[in-house]
Amino acid sequence: MAFFLTSNENYYQRYDISSLMKILRGGAFVLSIILPGLYVALLTYHQEMIPTPLLIAVTGQREGVPFGIAIEVAIMEITFEILREAGIRLPKTVGAAISIVGGLVLGQAAVDAGLVGQGTVIVVALTAISSFTTPSYNIAITARMIRFILLILSSFLGAFGLIFGLIFLLIHLNSLRSFSVPYLAPIVPFHKGDWKDLFIRVPWSHMKERPEEISNNNKNRMESSKVDRHLNRRN
Repeated sequence: MAFFLTSNENYYQRYDISSLMKILRGGAFVLSIILPGLYVALLTYHQEMIPTPLLIAVTGQREGVPFGIAIEVAIMEITFEILREAGIRLPKTVGAAISIVGGLVLGQAAVDAGLVGQGTVIVVALTAISSFTTPSYNIAITARMIRFILLILSSFLGAFGLIFGLIFLLIHLNSLRSFSVPYLAPIVPFHKGDWKDLFIRVPWSHMKERPEEISNNNKNRMESSKVDRHLNRRN
């Protein structure tokens, strides 16, 4: 699972910069999944958890909006997904511009028309920007589906639905295997040595062993001297 959030640049930069980018990318991925559902749960069922000045500001922005908060967020999410798909199908020179300009224009028009609140537009925009940080397109599509499921659960059960959905997701991921390798490895099962390239990346000098689940009988990585000789032969 962690490899979906790893990009090639992580291994061509310093370990501290790569670690920071991996942590930022992982946080953005989690945010892109739970933010809409959390927003709906807090405003619908758990308003006491929001600071009073912020609650007054958000509810004041939604005055006159004809839809419930869950329907409001769902409309904006579906609209943005349509814009994203349209941007992919259009020629590359205009696709990105259509997505950005279309999102700005439709968001502002929806606020001016009183169909959605400003807070909803901010939450949906932040969710969309966070989803763009995921390097793997396959996991990004899956995250979009999970986001709508958690949104539906939060609209009916509040934070309890959100937590239930996340627990069920973890149970499902724990039951998956890819080429006989557990999907959540090295977290479950726990392999201490493999955490050197999970949430952070340690220097290459400390990464002398291959991952436990795929190493088999050849556990040690190629020594640096052998790598240098191999590169010299290629050059």
